[in-house]
Amino acid sequence: MLRQLYETLSKLKLPLRIMLSGGPTLDLGPEPKVTLEIIDPLLLNDLRQPSLDKLGEAYIDKRMEVRGPIMQVVEIADRLSKGLLGDRSDPVKPRTAHDKAMDAEAIAYHYDLSNDFYALWLDPEMLYSCAYFRDSEHDSLAQAQINKLDHICRKLRLQPGERLLDVGCGWGGLARHAAQHYGVSVYGITLSKEQLVLAREKNAAAGLGEAIELQLQDYRDLPGRENFDKVVSVGMFEHVGQANLDTYFKVLHDQVKPGGLVMNHGITAKHVDGRPVSRGAGTFIGRYVFPHGELPHLSTAIASMSEQGLEVVDVESLRLHYARTLEHWSDNLEARLEEARALVPDKTLRIWRVYLAGCAYGFRKNWINIHQILAVKPFPDGHHNMPWTREDIYFSG
Repeated sequence: MLRQLYETLSKLKLPLRIMLSGGPTLDLGPEPKVTLEIIDPLLLNDLRQPSLDKLGEAYIDKRMEVRGPIMQVVEIADRLSKGLLGDRSDPVKPRTAHDKAMDAEAIAYHYDLSNDFYALWLDPEMLYSCAYFRDSEHDSLAQAQINKLDHICRKLRLQPGERLLDVGCGWGGLARHAAQHYGVSVYGITLSKEQLVLAREKNAAAGLGEAIELQLQDYRDLPGRENFDKVVSVGMFEHVGQANLDTYFKVLHDQVKPGGLVMNHGITAKHVDGRPVSRGAGTFIGRYVFPHGELPHLSTAIASMSEQGLEVVDVESLRLHYARTLEHWSDNLEARLEEARALVPDKTLRIWRVYLAGCAYGFRKNWINIHQILAVKPFPDGHHNMPWTREDIYFSG
């Protein structure tokens, strides 16, 4: 069977070595960069139809081992899959109407993993979202994350004394930056208990306990209307579900005052119909990384915001910024694998190795995108106080 598989795969000319545990070794090309050791002989049959989810599952279930730089592992896995399956698209998934219990469970699964684990590979402020590389060649991850915070605050035109709502506040990095450097008070919400505990500790250590209030709260439970001058949501709406987008953006619209700004920063689908990444990559992420996550297309997000009364005034793609961010995260994790093994189960670590490197590759290849969408809630007569140009974002201060 191995010889038959070799005859099929050798046509791809990959820098890949395949070996059967305790058996023969076959090179599919000169100077192999990656070794795939097959532990379970039944996997040989699966390699004839090597979708990316099958390959990922075989690795996390220890049916095979891989040796080589993780970024090269992902690239060769994609070339192997594409070479045998083509570039076919996966079907559109049925839309799920998320309820509060489902969202809380999904968030706990991903974000309550271990604060110490996240701290191994994130920047010092523990910002788990796309950084912004003003100097694409020289910015460190830490600097690029500070750039991102400042970029968001400048886009929101934050002013001293204003009140900011931070939906999906994570470990509080944006809230602290906005309070410290822009003089605003912040109300942040999260569904992650682990994030909330550490965020409050960080806020207190920075002397910002009075300026920032963080709560364990679902966005649908925000009380009242027009309580905030500005609203920001970073890395949150991917968890909302397409069936709930209108509800989500209506909440953001209702919470901001007339004339106020709303920023949505989130991952978006490549395809207009929102179908997942090709050849099972999206299936793997949905099953093992982000349960119930759904990526709307940019046009879907804009349409939903517009229908809820928000006027979109600026859109910026950060796709290559996120590819580089994920590469930093993956490199950081790879450099501290032994420490990570002491913090999370082996299967979890395998999932995260595949996830971080795979997403970096996916953003590089334009499989998915990420957009900052800035909108304003016009006054009843239609006017707003937005500047007529973007010069204040890039050239002032």
